[in-house]
Amino acid sequence: MEPSLARVDYLQVGVTAQKTMRLLPASGKKATQKVVVGDQDGVVTCFGIKKGEAVPVFKTLPGRKISRLELGGALNTPQEKIFVAIGSEVRGFTKRGKQFLSFETNLTESIKAMYISGADLFLCASYIYNHYCDCKDQHYFLSGDKINDVLCLPVDKVNCIIPVLACQDRILRVLQGSDLLYEVELPGPPTVLALSNGNGGDSGEEIVYGTSDGKLGLTQITGTKALPKWEIGNEKKRGGILCIDSFDILGDGVKELLVGRDDGMIEIYNFESADDPVLRHDYALSESIASIQGGCVGKDGYDEILAATYSGWLTGLTTEPVHREGGSGEELKLSQEMQSKISSLRNELEQLQIKVLQERDKYQQSSQSSTAVSSVPAFSVNDKFTLNKDDASYSLILEVQTAIDNVLVQSDVPLDLLDVDKNSAVVSFSSCDSEPNSNFLLATYRCQANTTRLELKVRSIEGQYGTLQAYVTPRIQPKTCQVHQYQIKPLSLHQRTHSIDQDRPMNTLMLKGQFSFAEIHSWVVFCLPEVPEKTPAGECITFYFQNTFLGTQLESTYRKGEGYFKSDNISTISILKDVLSKEATKRKINLNISYDVNEESVRHTLQLIHPKLEYQQLLAKKVHLIDALRELQVHEGNVDFLLPKYRSILEEADQLLEEYKRQPAHLERLYGMITDLFIDKFKFKGTNVKTKVPLLLEILDGCDQDGLIAFFDAA
Repeated sequence: MEPSLARVDYLQVGVTAQKTMRLLPASGKKATQKVVVGDQDGVVTCFGIKKGEAVPVFKTLPGRKISRLELGGALNTPQEKIFVAIGSEVRGFTKRGKQFLSFETNLTESIKAMYISGADLFLCASYIYNHYCDCKDQHYFLSGDKINDVLCLPVDKVNCIIPVLACQDRILRVLQGSDLLYEVELPGPPTVLALSNGNGGDSGEEIVYGTSDGKLGLTQITGTKALPKWEIGNEKKRGGILCIDSFDILGDGVKELLVGRDDGMIEIYNFESADDPVLRHDYALSESIASIQGGCVGKDGYDEILAATYSGWLTGLTTEPVHREGGSGEELKLSQEMQSKISSLRNELEQLQIKVLQERDKYQQSSQSSTAVSSVPAFSVNDKFTLNKDDASYSLILEVQTAIDNVLVQSDVPLDLLDVDKNSAVVSFSSCDSEPNSNFLLATYRCQANTTRLELKVRSIEGQYGTLQAYVTPRIQPKTCQVHQYQIKPLSLHQRTHSIDQDRPMNTLMLKGQFSFAEIHSWVVFCLPEVPEKTPAGECITFYFQNTFLGTQLESTYRKGEGYFKSDNISTISILKDVLSKEATKRKINLNISYDVNEESVRHTLQLIHPKLEYQQLLAKKVHLIDALRELQVHEGNVDFLLPKYRSILEEADQLLEEYKRQPAHLERLYGMITDLFIDKFKFKGTNVKTKVPLLLEILDGCDQDGLIAFFDAA
């Protein structure tokens, strides 16, 4: 049976970060629960709901922004003490709002993740994990990449403290004390962790994780290794997962999995069988879901899902029926309740309108006075720039706390702007003068009213690197704009992976010189995405990458004074050679560069490219035939005389056009990659073959794989 959920908007606080809203335990079995939320204005707000209205319990004074909010208390007792992370400090409040703790940690950075279990406090900054017991430092760990979340397996079930770190390099790090117990490889960068069923399952060892690319999974953390239980891909191409909770919203006695995503989707997964969960219900809000909780908030006896959105809205999806079935007395009572609520809202709206007019007049007067000082209104932008493995494109997501007026996108490197289905903004392109200003892209997105979230997609060309800039202008007065910059790296389409196929034919680039470990690491950070900015611990490091467009691989191993880069794509090696030598020259460091080229790798790369090339050429031919075939259809009125292949083109015309529109320059990109491969192959031999490129393009138009390989061998 489908759950019938009605939306209720309770209250708006300031902008909220991930995992900063919780429900306090109820006093009775079916009693309503109080909500506690911390925002980026530094305010902790606790409120309950009476007769549909938010009634405050307590509210703290503004201060520095709150990055996390957790509930705690003695083990096996109601968890009703409120703990908030503010900068490098942890503060504790009772459920009545009295502050009982102010713990200044020894962390030099702001707290990014927090978990509480009894007297144990687990805190993480970007790369550093600290464990405190009764506010005394116990254990410390330095992670190899950024830490996104932390939790600890329930002590009462596993009888020891086992913390788990969710790290950006697609790894869960399982700790014991200050030591790494083992690592768990995941399909995507984990952004959030939660105990399965809210308690770790029967064993207490089961953890649910959500990734930034929208995947969901469960793994069992045993004392020696991890046992993966299930994993759900992101088939519907939805947003990254920000929050997870377990709650029986369907009332069937089994807790469902509640998931909140950064594209505003709330999902309910039901465990119909003992194996994989099944998506039972979803609901779309217009902004990212920062926190999600299941409980009883609006009315006793009616469960609901409560979500806190990025801009601070606390929205419930309640099981309480909107239209009650009953006698006329109950209907009359309901209508009177609604009427009083409507009149109070009208009064509130009138007062707000008067207040806005007064403030506007005050601003006009002050701005015209001789001592006027212009003040720029501050606004918060939540942005995310990530590489999608599925279509080798970058997603740029911009979310603003108020409505967006327009976004201007500018780039000093060639980029393709791709269509996004969810995007309702009107885009207009301006002509660019690429020579003197290195300006290759200038596009304006004009948003419709009340749009607070905009998603763009771009595809870059490897070897061409620079900066993409987004100028975000919201609908506020006086007009103001924020500029956000995103680096397009030389090997921008490469993504970190856990391992590579060592049996492929590999080309090798070797560097030697008087450079430090930190210097060569900074060059690798400059060249490749998803590499941690912090220099790794130890003397040597190896990273593996996969090209999301072609599927070619790269292995980079380096230490002080030497670096080794192996790839089955000679163009990747060529780009690295050019960029690394340029970076070394800037630092006045002499590099001894040598390389080992494997002729077989060129044929291997061409075989990887050819199926994609063949598919895109066929798609382009079909699209060019559509207009002529439609004209025939109009004139003849019947297409039975056409060959089946032409009839199928007419039948699939809309899908073909849609696919072609989604990937505007796909074929040109493949032609460019093959041309670069041809030039790079001979560049390493010291031969310039640019004069033979027109002949190569003729062969490409013929789409003959054997002829193409023969041309590469004979040139």
